[in-house]
Amino acid sequence: MVASLVIGIIFLVAGLGLRYWINRRKFYRRGPMGAEGFSSYESSVFIKLIERVGKWVAYALVIFGLLSIWVYSREKKDKEKQQPEVKTEQLR
Repeated sequence: MVASLVIGIIFLVAGLGLRYWINRRKFYRRGPMGAEGFSSYESSVFIKLIERVGKWVAYALVIFGLLSIWVYSREKKDKEKQQPEVKTEQLR
């Protein structure tokens, strides 16, 4: 039960961190005129492809992290519902 919470938080943070890192690299690659600067055409194609794949991986990590946290909350609610109430009998 706790494992799904830990996995959810780790994947969520990793996905958001990956997305931030990719966007930060893209931002600092831009010049004063707004055009991205690459050393060659091949590096441009390769880097853009890797960043596109990285963004999809980041989206998947965020979605999986949110689903894991949701599963944890559902398990917690189900566990609370299944706990029987303790009834005490009074002796006369």
